[in-house]
Amino acid sequence: MPDNPLEWHPLEVAAQREALVSGDVDAALVRLPIDKTDLHVIPLYDEVPVVATSAESHLTAADALTAADLTGEVLIVPADDVLGLHTEMFPGADRPVFAAPATTEEAIATVAAGVGFVIVPMSLARLHHRKDVAYRPLESGPTSTVALAWPVDRTTALIDTFVGIVRGRTANSSRT
Repeated sequence: MPDNPLEWHPLEVAAQREALVSGDVDAALVRLPIDKTDLHVIPLYDEVPVVATSAESHLTAADALTAADLTGEVLIVPADDVLGLHTEMFPGADRPVFAAPATTEEAIATVAAGVGFVIVPMSLARLHHRKDVAYRPLESGPTSTVALAWPVDRTTALIDTFVGIVRGRTANSSRT
């Protein structure tokens, strides 16, 4: 739809609902869970969790990691964690002796210095990619569901068309 360009604006997870209900955005790709009151929400996919650590870490020897592989390593959970991590999820992991980094970007910079590991969805690992950081998939780790959301009271023909495109409908498809 070349006459209706999309404008992309990054949203912090903590602010995604407010951006929708305030009208700052018409629709958004959001991370679940989100309060669905007065919102249409279509789950799209579950994102693979990865362990990000120093490129020099012994953890990079494996193609994929398990929670058991992280025993004795320092788990860093940033304040803006989107996976809802709890230290109890990784009982063998050590806790840092410093305050949690405020952002995922700061947490990844911390692990780049050779201090511990952080678990994030793959897209965030890619977003904050650094040459001195490597990541490996975490088997049976917590996933992050990405969804399309928009306010119920602001459903328009353009939004309906966009939703159809997201769902894979074409001009020749039925609406079901």
